[in-house]
Parts: sequence; C-alpha cells; structure tokens
Amino acid sequence: MIPPNIRSRGKLLCLSNGHGEDVIAARILEQLLQQPHAPELAALPIVGEGRAYSHLNIPIIGPVQQMPSGGFIYMDGGQLWRDLQGGLMGLTLAQLRAVLHWSRNQQGVILAVGDIVPLLFASLTGADYAFVATAKSEYYWRDEKGWLPTTTRLERALGSVYLPWERWLMRSARCKAVFPRDKLTTEILQQRGIAAFDLGNPMMDGLLTEDRVNKDSEAWKRLKILLLPGSRTPEAEDNWNKIIRATRGVIAAFEEVLFLGAIAPGLNLEPFTSHLIAEGWELEMKKPQPLPLMPKDGLVFTQNNAIMLVTTSVYSDCLQTADLAIAMAGTATEQFVGLGKLAIAIPGNGPQFTPAFAEAQIRLLGQSIILVTHPDEVAGTIQSTLKDTAAMELIAANGRRRMGGAGAAARIANCLRAKMLATDN
Repeated sequence: MIPPNIRSRGKLLCLSNGHGEDVIAARILEQLLQQPHAPELAALPIVGEGRAYSHLNIPIIGPVQQMPSGGFIYMDGGQLWRDLQGGLMGLTLAQLRAVLHWSRNQQGVILAVGDIVPLLFASLTGADYAFVATAKSEYYWRDEKGWLPTTTRLERALGSVYLPWERWLMRSARCKAVFPRDKLTTEILQQRGIAAFDLGNPMMDGLLTEDRVNKDSEAWKRLKILLLPGSRTPEAEDNWNKIIRATRGVIAAFEEVLFLGAIAPGLNLEPFTSHLIAEGWELEMKKPQPLPLMPKDGLVFTQNNAIMLVTTSVYSDCLQTADLAIAMAGTATEQFVGLGKLAIAIPGNGPQFTPAFAEAQIRLLGQSIILVTHPDEVAGTIQSTLKDTAAMELIAANGRRRMGGAGAAARIANCLRAKMLATDN
C-alpha cells in the first residue's frame, strides 16, 4: 500500500512494441488513471497502431504504422525484409525523434513494455525508466531444477536468457524497476544486481469475468475444447484448417464434444465458417440448443453428435469454459495455460506459429503444452492425457506457477507510483 500522504506527480510516456504489449501496457496505465492524482500519460506503440491506448484516450506522441510482418520479424528474416521495404527504418527513426522530443520538453519518466527496442529507446532519453519485460523468460533455458538439456554451453556461460547488453540497460541507475513475467526470471535478474520485482504477469489480468456461463445446460456435460487459430490473417485461416482437420479424430474418439472456436476480434468470420461447411459441418438455422455460453455474434454448427460454437467475442468466457485447447496461437495459448489447463499445439507455416515458435513455447510453458507433428495425432493425445489424473494435476499447477495470477497490472501501477511518480504531499 502507498501511504496516504504520497501523491502522484509528473508525466509518464509508455513505449511498447506489439499488439500484446500494447494491451499489457494499457492495463497498467488504466490502473494509474484510476488512482488519485494520476500522472499525465502519453504513449507510443512502436509496432502497429496502438488501438489499446486509443480506447483509454491516451494520446500517441509520434508516427505509427502497421508493418507487413505484424511485428513477427524475429520469426522469419523474410518478414524483416518486407518491413524494411515497407518503411521500417524511416518509421523507427521518426519514432525515436518523437520520444527524444517528448523527453526534452515534458521532463517525465518512461515505461518500456516488451523487449530491448522500447528499453533502448527509454535509455536513450536520459530520463528515469521502468521496464515490463514481456518478451523473455528464464523458462526458455531452465526450470526450477536447473538448465534444460537443449541449452548450449554458450547459453549457460551467459547465465541468463537476458543478454549482457540487456542486463546492462536494466542495471542502469536510471532504471528504477524491472517487472519480469515470472518468479524464476525475477530471481535470476535479482542475482545479477537488477532491481527486479515479482509482481505477476499482466497477461493474466482481465480473464476473470462475471459468471455468464450457463453450467446447467446439457452441453456443459460435454468435453469442451477451445480452438485457437491465432490473430493474424491469413495465417489464422491456414491454422484453422489444420485445427478443423484435428477435430475429425476428436469427434470419432469422443461421444459428445463441444468445440469453442475463438476467432480474434477484427477478423472476418466468413473464411472460418466457409471451411466448416466444406468439412461437412451444418449451420443450425433454427434456435440452437442451450449452450454454456451464447454470444450475440455466435454461430452454431453441428456434425454427427459434435457441436461447434464460433465467435469473435466472449473470449475470456471461452477460456474459462473449455477443458483443454487445440492451439496455434501465442498470447492466447499462454493465458489458457495460466488458467491451469492443457493446450495441444500443432506447428504451422507462420509467420508467427512456426515449428521454431512452437518449440520455444514448449520450453516457456513446460508440460502444460503438448506439441504434435500432425493434426491426426491430436485425438490420441487428448485420450491418453485425460486418463492420467496425476499428469493433469501437475499440468494445472505448472501453468499457474509459470504464468501467475491476476492483479499484476494494479501491483505494477502501485510500484511505479511509489518508485517514480510519487512525492510527499
């Protein structure tokens, strides 16, 4: 708790580089706005258009542009080349000039959210800054028992998934706080003299919604499987086709299944529903049978004894309702696992959900995610895993430990206020 004689002051500029990072940043800023004597806020999304900030009426101080890669240049060198052709270099320089101009004129502090790019921008301003480190976790290289077998000698010699130059930026006297995404990463950074705080992962905020789920419906008794094809078109459509192929075996293996197709808001449903129809699913034209949740935009399909709900809304309710997921997504998969549930992943063609991305996601999430090489393997994997009660209990505990509980945004906002935005009344 912050003492009542401490009041907020000054100005804060938030830098983020990615849609997921924008959402995390906006959650923290929203908590700051709700506090007495809130600071004056501004933002600059380095990737994309920053709609999460616009929803909070937070001004954007510099140029923004949606790049062809959607921010996934680390997955594919070809994506970087397309971004460079799309004006990435000029955009980055213009954004850096805007950040430096804001810092000179506003005399505020910086909150960097994401990876080394916003962290470097923050450092170059000469202002005090904090860093919400969303991009990396020690779980990529180790777990609580020690180094993973896949780590190299060089990685072990480096000692941390955060490289020396990243740690140097975090160790600066002007870096007042670092907020890693999990306890293990926090402990490793603290051992290296970094002011790291284990306050949780804002990615898990906003998932506990009001209980809108009808647990009395007959369909609640079914095995409920969440389908996550990702958020970027046309990749999501290609992923959806693979996922629907996996459902064939699931329908054959289980008598009663309810699939929840959670399509990202902003995507056109038509390609997804058209593929269902091509695969033999029938759209229920009459009033569908009662389901655990039934959003206004929901479309219900049936095939044999299986039911499929497709929606672009009630995302959190879908995560809460499902027993397990067939997932080809990034953030959504991590959030689902953080609820203590199992995800089964199928590698795609990218640019995001490639085999390399899926392998990294397994290191991050551990036993809570199972990678199969082909859609036809999904049904058997579900059958064998659900029979292993002990394994399911370990999966639940593992996911909650690696992703943390809700409330991190408020805790980070309070820490920012105490460390960077507070003065005696």
